[in-house]
Amino acid sequence: MTPTWRKPVGMLGILLLILVWCVAIVSLSNIVGSWHWLGQLVFYLFTGLIWIAPLKPVLRWMELGR
Repeated sequence: MTPTWRKPVGMLGILLLILVWCVAIVSLSNIVGSWHWLGQLVFYLFTGLIWIAPLKPVLRWMELGR
């Protein structure tokens, strides 16, 4: 079985996604920091989990090529 170019490209794409997501969330820290602690908790829990959603199609593409 020969290695494909999809896995390295997919891994770089995932790392880029994480980097962009972190920069976006950190850029909102001034606004979110003024919220009530419960609002901050909900925001950071939601944004900490939602970035996982785009990974399934990327991982499928890396493995199957579709």
